[in-house]
Amino acid sequence: MMKTEPTTSPALEPLARIRDDIQSMHAYAVQDSRGLIKLDAMENPHRLPEALQAELGRRLGALALNRYPDARVDDLRRALADYAGMPAGCDIMLGNGSDELISLLAMACDLPGASILAPVPGFVMYAMSAKLQGLAFHGVPLTPDFELDEAAMLDAVRRHRPSIVYLAYPNNPTANLWDDASVAAIIDAQREAGGLVVMDEAYQPFSSRSWMDRMREDPARHAHVLLLRTLSKFGLAGVRLGYMIGPAALVREIDKLRPPYNISVLNYECALFALEHSEVFAAQAKELRAQRAILLEAFGKLPQVKAWRSDANMILVRVPDAARTFAGMKERGVLVKNVSTMHPLLANCLRLTVGTASENQAMLAALEQVL
Repeated sequence: MMKTEPTTSPALEPLARIRDDIQSMHAYAVQDSRGLIKLDAMENPHRLPEALQAELGRRLGALALNRYPDARVDDLRRALADYAGMPAGCDIMLGNGSDELISLLAMACDLPGASILAPVPGFVMYAMSAKLQGLAFHGVPLTPDFELDEAAMLDAVRRHRPSIVYLAYPNNPTANLWDDASVAAIIDAQREAGGLVVMDEAYQPFSSRSWMDRMREDPARHAHVLLLRTLSKFGLAGVRLGYMIGPAALVREIDKLRPPYNISVLNYECALFALEHSEVFAAQAKELRAQRAILLEAFGKLPQVKAWRSDANMILVRVPDAARTFAGMKERGVLVKNVSTMHPLLANCLRLTVGTASENQAMLAALEQVL
């Protein structure tokens, strides 16, 4: 019998099995920071003191890495609940970074016709999680000064009736806290629409306010509100640990989507260790808030720079030419984030992470030289 060669057609190529919309997307890009002062990703620049490094090393070295994560992860849940001051009637869910929790929320709300709504410019993962799950995303532009357009947000909630409204508090990349009365009005409107609100407090260690206080004071008004935080800005960006707090009935349903063992033994032991030494990280956050004030004062003296107020460990500035300024600062050894192409409202804007005193001095010197 003669052998026939298998035939292939374009429809049977492996790439044809991957969704067209995914093939047309761009992957999340991480800038190469080797050899540069890294001020592009809102990381805490301070490392653990040497004595704590040694103590943590001994603790991690004693872990049973041959075993799956065990009930020790529940110790972390309780420790985080205590640290955050979780309101009565709420529960807590852990994620491999808050990015995983954002993805699971989109998956949980993937009903026919469902959508996600958020102010823009904002955190890119809100829109990306919607698109990856096949949900519509509705972005509502902020005002030119990056405040909430309350009327436009309320109109969008009524028209689209989104499954989720994301409100970053403070916002990324603009770094500002929005007016509480506007936030409350949107929360009330979304309750009437029958959807969820996710208050994203990724930058809570540097913020002057937390919405957790409102949730604690008025639980009935916030029965549809989830609060998202991360330990990345706390000082553990490399550990990848996010958590979500909200009404127990809601959290219980979303937690069903969580992959088994999504928090590794290394993740939870590092996080527990950090919470046991929370005063060290609190001191670091205090120092970064002080450095933020110094930077804002310095930017105010540069006539070619407009800086917006910040409640985060980053500052948004507008310069005459963002691309040229970004490239010039990089040539001088300082890496920041050029956000000027993310949204028309961000024209010629750079996002600058608050670093150590010496890093900030180098950043200011590079910026002044380029300008």
